[in-house]
Amino acid sequence: MSVTGILGKKIGMTQVFDEKGEVHPITVLQAGPCVITQLKTAAKDGYDAAQIGLVEFVKASKVTKPLQGHFAKNNVPPVKLLKEVPVEVAAKKPAEGEESSNGAVKAGDKVLVDIFSDEKYVDVVGTSKGRGFAGVVRRHNFGGGPKSHGHMFQVQGSIGASSFPSRVFPGQRMPGHMGVDRVTVRNLRIRGIDIEENLIMVEGAVPGPRDGYVLISKAKAPPRERRGFAGSGTVDPLKASKKASAKKK
Repeated sequence: MSVTGILGKKIGMTQVFDEKGEVHPITVLQAGPCVITQLKTAAKDGYDAAQIGLVEFVKASKVTKPLQGHFAKNNVPPVKLLKEVPVEVAAKKPAEGEESSNGAVKAGDKVLVDIFSDEKYVDVVGTSKGRGFAGVVRRHNFGGGPKSHGHMFQVQGSIGASSFPSRVFPGQRMPGHMGVDRVTVRNLRIRGIDIEENLIMVEGAVPGPRDGYVLISKAKAPPRERRGFAGSGTVDPLKASKKASAKKK
């Protein structure tokens, strides 16, 4: 049994070059360290999960009495952020003489970035930047009106008919609060892992500002690797058909 996710922070963006000399934009994430503060079991809670907390300095006055008792129950340090992540059972069976790994995870164990050592993609959940009250041009990418003198470019305009239906339909795109939403970006390719500094580099952008908290988890539906694509194992359909016809003869 192992934990499938970890809490972290967004450090910033940069770029790296691969072996072919191609440049890739990446986001650097501080993944952990985290600690397991509680284990949920199907027998007791109805589902299997692990409650993890990001290990950061927290003043004792900022921790409520219920949380103090919760941390003391499992003898873990106070943490600033708590999240629940799924746990997965190891697919391979233990060899003879080895103990099963189902009981390996317990409250108080550390969760580090090395859980992604064998992974190629991750899903990242973060909170988008707050933009305040925004108009339709910025919020919904409307084209706006004429930009000539005497016109108001960023005004939405008419939003409904007069006689029928004499109302505004639900879901009408209008000005309003923009940002501060929970955003999930799936299948970000891992470009590097620094186990000593607890850093993970993923290709692409991650929602939220710098020093924003994120939840990094193993990809639920990673993309399939295309067979024979851009490599020495590429199959030429013409040669393959000639080879197959020669075998039939």
